[in-house]
Amino acid sequence: MESHTDVLLVAANVGSLFDNVGEIQSDWLREFFATVHRYKPCFMALHFQEVGGKDYMVNMAHAESFFGTIETSSEMKDFDRVSIYVDSHFKAEDNFTALGSMYFIHKSLKNIQQYDFCAKEFKSVLGRNKYMGSLEGVTTVEKEKFPKNFWPDIKWSRKGYMRTRWIIHNQGLDLVNVHLFHDASNLIACNSSPSVYSTYRQRALRYVINRVSDSCYSTLPFFLFGDFNFRLDTLSLVQNLSTSAEVQTVKDSSNEVEKIIYEKKDNDHKQVLLHIETKLFAYLHEADFRENNGRELLKYDKEVAAFHDVITEEEILFPPSYPYSEDYTKPTQYMNTRCPSWCDRILMSHSARDLIQTKEDGDRNVVYNTLGPNVCMGDHKPVFVYFALKAIAH
Repeated sequence: MESHTDVLLVAANVGSLFDNVGEIQSDWLREFFATVHRYKPCFMALHFQEVGGKDYMVNMAHAESFFGTIETSSEMKDFDRVSIYVDSHFKAEDNFTALGSMYFIHKSLKNIQQYDFCAKEFKSVLGRNKYMGSLEGVTTVEKEKFPKNFWPDIKWSRKGYMRTRWIIHNQGLDLVNVHLFHDASNLIACNSSPSVYSTYRQRALRYVINRVSDSCYSTLPFFLFGDFNFRLDTLSLVQNLSTSAEVQTVKDSSNEVEKIIYEKKDNDHKQVLLHIETKLFAYLHEADFRENNGRELLKYDKEVAAFHDVITEEEILFPPSYPYSEDYTKPTQYMNTRCPSWCDRILMSHSARDLIQTKEDGDRNVVYNTLGPNVCMGDHKPVFVYFALKAIAH
């Protein structure tokens, strides 16, 4: 009897892969396959957000072929059971989330079942189960777009969550694909601490956790992974970055703040240290976000703290996952559109963390990292966690 199952979970916002089809996509696939080869998981879950990119009406066909490339590649040939759910039915605006979830089961893994939310029972997973388009009526997945009032004053966007439920070697768990709202304006984000956007995300995440934990089905350990759009506490960060700078606020004709410029005086020479606009965050020392994997900035990463009663996370030892340059020649540089942040995450309930096997010396055998750190993967670096899941003898 196996004592554990090697599991790989991947969270990837792939919007820019479809807005820039070509080299980035093939590099993305190469990095992903290399990771599969390196860790050799028996169970693998990929959670994608922004399937089809911004121009999803045009790109959805590319997205479906991207999923097909992963599924049929020679690297995945030993995974003989597959469950794929892609919400690509963009005409159903009230329900469309652009989420995609892929689950791969290795031929060596015998004891695995998936939950049918309609029949309220687990069933053995057999063959290849692919659902693309509308997921209405698909009983092995639960999907919901967030209510409109979750993002007041902002265009209703395709944000929501998608859940599947599994038994792996007698151990039940929920896997939840999550996409939360972004910071629409850098200027508004640095108005208050916490920002109004952080408050919106907190409400949505609490909603997901409550839905996963409600009494409609028995509660199981759960992993939440996707693009949470968590941002650094921008007001505190900016105050710290600009302690010795002069501030200049520029307003437009209707007296709205248009830009904030922080200048540093060096003898008689003035230098712009930081320039903020709605969609511009240009910091002179951009490399600071990469230095020592951004560890100095983790103190501004506060959005998970509100949920420590129910969820936890492995230690972050990688630089902010967003917004990377989409210039193929600058794979480790950030764009100056947003303040770099750890948007893409893999969170887990405390009961899920207890399922991760420890080694004989007591260390936990877990890897939490980004895919393709030195390769252009689009504006988000995918994040993965690899661990050994304890098996329960029946």
